[in-house]
Amino acid sequence: MARAMKEPAPREVAPDFTIITGLSGAGRSEAAKVLEDLGYFVIDNLPPALIGKMAELASQPTSPLEHIALVVDVRGGQFFPELAEALAELGRRGVGHRIVFLEASDESLIRRFEHTRRKHPLADRITEGISRERTLLRSLRGSADLVIDTSDLTVHELRDRIRNAFASDERRESRMQVTVVSFGYKFGVPLDSDIVIDVRFLPNPHWVESLRPLPGTDPRIREYVLSQPATKEFLDRFEQLLDVTIPGYLAEGKHYLTIGVGCTGGRHRSVVIGERVAAMLRERGLRLSVEHRDIDQS
Repeated sequence: MARAMKEPAPREVAPDFTIITGLSGAGRSEAAKVLEDLGYFVIDNLPPALIGKMAELASQPTSPLEHIALVVDVRGGQFFPELAEALAELGRRGVGHRIVFLEASDESLIRRFEHTRRKHPLADRITEGISRERTLLRSLRGSADLVIDTSDLTVHELRDRIRNAFASDERRESRMQVTVVSFGYKFGVPLDSDIVIDVRFLPNPHWVESLRPLPGTDPRIREYVLSQPATKEFLDRFEQLLDVTIPGYLAEGKHYLTIGVGCTGGRHRSVVIGERVAAMLRERGLRLSVEHRDIDQS
């Protein structure tokens, strides 16, 4: 008597997709390598028209694939209209997905292309190629879940940023990963900031001779900045703003948030306020990373 075929056990975890995209030279390949090290199944330059088929295969009960990363770039530029339909198809299938967008300043991208002697994929002139690519990817950047500005990041720092966002299994929960970046306006606003806080209205320790050489992490700078009446009022009101915005972001499915906190030089006020903002977010149970981008700038 023939034995009945045993039905495959249903998957315990539905597959999820991560779309890695962004400007040429901004670090897509490095991001893909990190996710591969974390156990993701990585495919470079998969035509968007095949994403639905990939989702179908990954959703099979016998499929071993849980986390899939797809690198989408301008080599498949004619496929970008198809990408929107492919992402919609993932939604219809109930397959979770997120978009990671890597970008950098024109100066950084030009420097990288000149260093590698590579030709830009969209034009003979690097500046023209970068401009065309920014225009082509504008809508995709706007829908990204996580935007990373790699202008001032080393390869190791970029890898750490990706690991912090993806290494924990908590990424599948409804908690948010927040990066707080203090910066100096004289060195430029971080391109990947979702929220920018300008604290140049606060009294500046730079003009106190005994405090000027100290970084914002020094207790004396912290005491000076936090003791100002305007600081307390501002932090009280910003905390009320977080009570509204964080639940709203989570309700809209945003799981990655970058908050930039800027002062003139990025050495004193922005560092202190950045640490206080981070503390508020930790109290809300959010996953945090803090970066003081310009604290060592002259």
